Amino acid sequence: MDFLRCKTPAMLHKELWAHFLAYNLLRTVQAQAAEKHDCKPWQISFKGTLQTLSAFAEVLAQVPLEGWQEVYDQVLRAIVTHQVGDRPDRIEPRAVKRRPKVYRLLTEPREAARAREVSSR
Repeated sequence: MDFLRCKTPAMLHKELWAHFLAYNLLRTVQAQAAEKHDCKPWQISFKGTLQTLSAFAEVLAQVPLEGWQEVYDQVLRAIVTHQVGDRPDRIEPRAVKRRPKVYRLLTEPREAARAREVSSR
């Protein structure tokens, strides 16, 4: 959620709520995996949960309803394998790594920009 891409307040509102919904759904799955496998939710990696669900997304979409619970249990088992290590006294400085681009933004249609470039040569 580094960049909000919408331009109108109504669409920004929708985009924020979509991010909140996705975050809470991921945390819910993470909590279910922790409860099922007797560990604490904060011991499971959020990024690992996201990557596991992304990897299983196609399988979950294609599995028939009868076998869905078995596949979901495998997903929860895979999520629990992504443990966060015990890192006492860990300090990570906050810094922005993204470098500014040397090109200006394209603020006109691409065809008009091409025509302007050709005429300036």
